[in-house]
Formats: sequence, structure tokens, C-alpha cells
Amino acid sequence: MTKPLEKLRKHMHLDRDNAWLFGVCAGLANYWRTDPAIVRVGVVVSGLFITKVTIAFYLVAWLLLDDRPRDRVSVDTDN
Repeated sequence: MTKPLEKLRKHMHLDRDNAWLFGVCAGLANYWRTDPAIVRVGVVVSGLFITKVTIAFYLVAWLLLDDRPRDRVSVDTDN
């Protein structure tokens, strides 16, 4: 894997908690620090004009990006 792709995958993740389909738009919104609705509207608008490119980009992003790392919850065990 190339260095730029590794760097991108380190910072950009799928966000299944706020996902509608696969979490790509929510993950991009987290990366850009914006509202997921804005990214979703942009994807829908681009899908109206360049459908094949938008679908290809979405599927490639879904396949390449990992799930967002979950915050570890510490469980207290009283002995």
C-alpha cells in the first residue's frame, strides 16, 4: 500500500453509528468535521450528474476504509 493511502486510512474511517447505508458519507463528514447531511446532499447531487463516477467512488471508499475504532469501555470487576 502506498504512503498517502496509509495516511488517509489512518485518519478516515467508516462511521457505522451515523450511517444510512455503509457509513461512507458519515465517515467523510467526520474527517472534514462537518454535518453528515451536507456530505449526503453533495453525494446525491453529484449522483444526479455523474452517476457512474459517484457510485464507483462510494463503493471504492466502502471497500478501502476500515470501521471507526470504537472507544474502549473499561469494565470494572469487583472481586
